[in-house]
Amino acid sequence: MQKGQAESLSGHIPAYIQVASALRRRIETGEWLPGEKISTLEELEEEFQRARVTVRQAVGLLEKEGLLKRQQGRGTFVAEQVNDRRWLTLETSWSAIIRSIKRNVPRFIEVANPPSHPRLAPDEGKLADEYGFLRSLQLRDGLPYAVVNVHIEKGIFDKYYDEFMEHTALAVFDTLRGTVVKRAHQTMTIGTADPEVANLLGVSLSAPIAECRCVVTSKDDVVIYVGEITYPSDCIRLHMDLLEDETSASSEVELSSPKPRRRSKKAA
Repeated sequence: MQKGQAESLSGHIPAYIQVASALRRRIETGEWLPGEKISTLEELEEEFQRARVTVRQAVGLLEKEGLLKRQQGRGTFVAEQVNDRRWLTLETSWSAIIRSIKRNVPRFIEVANPPSHPRLAPDEGKLADEYGFLRSLQLRDGLPYAVVNVHIEKGIFDKYYDEFMEHTALAVFDTLRGTVVKRAHQTMTIGTADPEVANLLGVSLSAPIAECRCVVTSKDDVVIYVGEITYPSDCIRLHMDLLEDETSASSEVELSSPKPRRRSKKAA
């Protein structure tokens, strides 16, 4: 296969992003150890069947991430200290999500023509008459790690406007549980960064992203909140305890089991 042909088969994700992802994976899995010298540009060029400029871009990206260190006249080495980039655990329960975002302070972005209504799947609930819209960035150490778009039912939006300006929207809705909140669900899909998201998050065009969508409905099944949160894929991880329910059930059985009776001395 010629290099030009290989480049044309890369799809919509830039070739250097694909190469960088493969090299990053070698570091994360320990195939390349801290302090180890990696393959030369010529070797990587041959292995991936990519142009020299593509391989150089991929290595440069990992250098920028702090995963690789180039030493003049010696080559390129894996960094001695490789930090876990996936520091953000996507939570899978309401209470855990609220704990993880409660102290976040959104940095709002002005939107010239905000969408008037959220898009809804048929089973997600009924549209409200009107919504307020907010777009914000979430930051860590001064760097953006999430783009957040939220639609909030207009009555709630107006009533709690000051709170929404100071706290994440879901944290505000947590204070309304038992009053207007009936149910909530979250889904996650994997996609690629469009030009706007790439610019806001500081990632490459078509870089992998995770898109989380949270929908909250009221007691009359009206959708009162839709949040769409976009993360760079290399900062998140999903962790679930697969035996949590079974453990809880087992504990309940053990707690409800009758205690064995002691034999009295007289009976002995």
